[in-house]
Amino acid sequence: MSQLQTFFVTTPIYYVNDRPHIGHVYTTVAADVMARFNRLDGKEVFFLTGSDEHGQKVERSAEARGIAPIALADEVVAEYASLWERFEISFDRFIRTTEPGHKEAVKAIFQRLTASGTLYKGSYEDWYCTPCESFWTETQIRNGLCPDCARPVERLAEESYFFALSRYTQPLIDHIESHPEFIGPESRRNEVLAFLKNEEGLRDLSVSRTGFTWGIPVPGDDKHLIYVWIDALTNYLSALGYPDQEGSMGRFWPPSLHLIGKDILRFHAIYWPAMLMAADLPLPKRLYAHGWWTVEGEKMSKSKGNVVRPDDLLAKYPPDVIRYFMLRDVPFGGDGDYSQASLDMRYTTELANDLGNLAQRVLSMAVKQFGGIPSRSQAMENDEAALLATLLRSRDEVRAQIEVQAFHKALGAIWQVVGEANRFIDATAPWALAKQADQRGRLAGVLLSAMETIRGVAILLLPFMPTMAGKILQQMGEEIPDTRRGSCAGLDLLVGEPRLSQGKTLDKPVGVFPRLG
Repeated sequence: MSQLQTFFVTTPIYYVNDRPHIGHVYTTVAADVMARFNRLDGKEVFFLTGSDEHGQKVERSAEARGIAPIALADEVVAEYASLWERFEISFDRFIRTTEPGHKEAVKAIFQRLTASGTLYKGSYEDWYCTPCESFWTETQIRNGLCPDCARPVERLAEESYFFALSRYTQPLIDHIESHPEFIGPESRRNEVLAFLKNEEGLRDLSVSRTGFTWGIPVPGDDKHLIYVWIDALTNYLSALGYPDQEGSMGRFWPPSLHLIGKDILRFHAIYWPAMLMAADLPLPKRLYAHGWWTVEGEKMSKSKGNVVRPDDLLAKYPPDVIRYFMLRDVPFGGDGDYSQASLDMRYTTELANDLGNLAQRVLSMAVKQFGGIPSRSQAMENDEAALLATLLRSRDEVRAQIEVQAFHKALGAIWQVVGEANRFIDATAPWALAKQADQRGRLAGVLLSAMETIRGVAILLLPFMPTMAGKILQQMGEEIPDTRRGSCAGLDLLVGEPRLSQGKTLDKPVGVFPRLG
């Protein structure tokens, strides 16, 4: 028996100094779709997410509240756990950087970098932004403010360990140019290459701090804490059991896909692969940086009071509807705008009307006329075969688009099938066939072909809308492929002969997409 192909997908680990917001949901839902689809496609999947819990910001926030940093981290991690359960996020591992195993992995990678000759001790003086946890040169700051967040910076000088990042300018350029799939979308790839080819080149990177205590000590030098670049990024290794390179590490490394927001592109496209090169570990196959969300055309900010919190969305919409809207409304690589009018339109037009009404009227007529799934009594007509061929073509298109994170195109391909099925029903008019005694065979064929198509659409939608797509399959008496765990090879169920159990009795269907209150 041949070994299953593997797929290792990650989100960033989310910083516990901030509460979950729509951006966190966006990345994690996209990763969940990637995980579920690849399970459905017969692969063995490892889906990793987690929390980044160390650093000066967490220490200061905890002090301001009079609690320990770990207590603050526990609070926020509990919020993520609750939220991911509600959104049906099917992660295989939730890593916390405060776990003993992670700490050991960070120390191990630090020692490996030291042994490679790419870490050295020196001193650092520059402008430091605490909220961004970033150093900036004199030419980068603007009127004494951080170029990223526009908040004040402070002059900071301290002893530090450095990673010899400057050695990796050309190796990184060579890798990116020889692996065009390594960074997506193309605009982000070009951005990274432009940064690497800048006249100034890469500067060596400070990878330790001495001004606070909440973190992982440098092995043999407790005065220094290992900084976020190594601490946080190592989660992708520690979750697989590193430094043990057998077991899960041997099975799943390197990552198939890192999903990130564009604000952390440089860390993942430059710092991380350079560290892996220095540690002589294989580089990730692909990383993809998505855009940011605005609200009704404006940037989200606490001062404007327009930050979209997941709880507010969940109070009005089922999780599946939010999942669908996020990945359908805008191309994944660009910035997206949250508009309630657009969300409502997508729900009413595409989910409730296009798909919901199609399923409801076809299943209702099948139950009314045949007590459930019709049995075919005559040869398949050309229009029925054409409809099923459209479904099979869509499977390949969906797979191709998901492979490059073009979720909106994948959903568009599915909705082309929904549109064809609705046109098929309008053209064949089964309600008219039902009035003609000599057309019972044709009626059975029309309804059976439509039901096969609806079944296929529901399977393709399982990664995007696991609950609602599952309900459609349940009402057709179908077993729901399990996309949460393991490998189910559900896409193979769209191949070959029709799969529905002809003659099976079904209950009267219930609408899957109710009207919004």
